[in-house]
Amino acid sequence: METISRLGVVGCGLMGSGIAEVAARGGLDVLVAETTPEAAVAGRRRITGSLDRGVRRGKLTEELRDLALARLSFTHDLGDMADRQFVIEAVAENRDIKTNVIRTLDKVVADPDAVLATNTSSLPIVDLSVATERPGQVIGMHFFNPVPVQQLVELIPALTTSADTLDRTRRFATEQLGKVTVQAPDCSGFVVNALLVPYLLAAVRMVAAGSASAEDIDRGMELGCAHPMGPLRLLDLVGLDTVESIADTLYDEYKEPLYAPPALLRRMVAAGHLGRKSGRGFYGYAS
Repeated sequence: METISRLGVVGCGLMGSGIAEVAARGGLDVLVAETTPEAAVAGRRRITGSLDRGVRRGKLTEELRDLALARLSFTHDLGDMADRQFVIEAVAENRDIKTNVIRTLDKVVADPDAVLATNTSSLPIVDLSVATERPGQVIGMHFFNPVPVQQLVELIPALTTSADTLDRTRRFATEQLGKVTVQAPDCSGFVVNALLVPYLLAAVRMVAAGSASAEDIDRGMELGCAHPMGPLRLLDLVGLDTVESIADTLYDEYKEPLYAPPALLRRMVAAGHLGRKSGRGFYGYAS
C-alpha cells in the first residue's frame, strides 16, 4: 500500500484540530481547510495550545512539538486540497454541509484513488458517497474526542465503499495514526453512539424528572460502574448541540423513543448552554 504523506483535513474545530494534530505528530504533511482566514488562525491556535499542554505534561518534547507545527499549513480554499492523497472532513454534524464538502472535494482532489473520509457521528455514509463520482473511495472514519487521547476510530464502509478503500483506511489509521479500529455498519450511530446516546439521554431525563441531581448521577456511574466520567459531564464534554443532532439522526432512522432528544436537552441547546465549549451546560466552566 502506498504510504500516505499528504493529508487534508477540512474543519478545525474540536475534532478537526485533534485529527490534524495526531497526523502532524505522526509525520504527515497536513493541510487544514477552514471557512475563513480568521477561523484558520483560531484552528492553529487550538492545535498549538494542545501541543503546548503535551509539552507541559511531559508527553512530548519541545522539538517534537515544533516539528509537528512545521508540518501544518492552513487554507480557506478547498481548491488547495488538489494534491492530497487522503482527505478527512470534520465539519459540523449536518447532512447538507457535509454533502457539499464531500461533493466539492470530489471535484478538486486530483488523484482519482484518493480516499475521501467523513468524520461523522451518525450520518449514513452512503448518502455522502453517492454525491460523488467516486463512491468507492468514500468511507466513514469516526474519531473520538479528544482525538490525541482517545485510541478508537470507527471505520464505516458504505455499500458503495470498495474493499481496497476499507483496507487502505484501516492501515492508515493503525500504522500511520497509531489508532485502534473497529468496523461498524452503515447504520445511524454505528456501534458506539447507538449504545452511548440512549444512555446519555436517559441521564438527562433523570435530571428533568428530578429523580437525582447531575452530581449524584455522575458520581453513581463513576464509582458504581467504574466509568471514567459520568453521563452529564460527558454530555458537557461532547457538546449538548452535538448530542442533540446525533439523537435526531438516530430517531429519524429507528423511530425508537429512547433516541428522542428530551425536552430539557432541547431547551438547554436553545439557551446556548452547550457544555464546556460555551462555559455552561449541566455544570459551569470557567472561561
